[in-house]
Amino acid sequence: MSYPNPTNGISPAGLFPGTIYNNRFMTFRVHVSMKATVLDPQGQTICSALKGHGHPSVADVRQGKFFDIRMNPGSDREQAAAEIDEIAREVLTNPVIEDFQVEYLES
Repeated sequence: MSYPNPTNGISPAGLFPGTIYNNRFMTFRVHVSMKATVLDPQGQTICSALKGHGHPSVADVRQGKFFDIRMNPGSDREQAAAEIDEIAREVLTNPVIEDFQVEYLES
């Protein structure tokens, strides 16, 4: 199997760690949700509404939100991922009641 040249900006994500993607924005999605130990009243309300609309097999709903963040072209993917992790931890979530996950989106 052959892969594109890692310096041309189109290499598969994660194949060449530290590769600088010069001509594309990198997009990360940060998923934020309540910790499993925290009551989720919106999720409970949605679950109740779904059951009331004829979906009795729904057992539980956890409500959350997500943020799509684009990083400038020319950024190093590992450094960008570390910065996104810092942003998620320090700005986008309340660490007492929320968890987050970061996902790299292929463009």
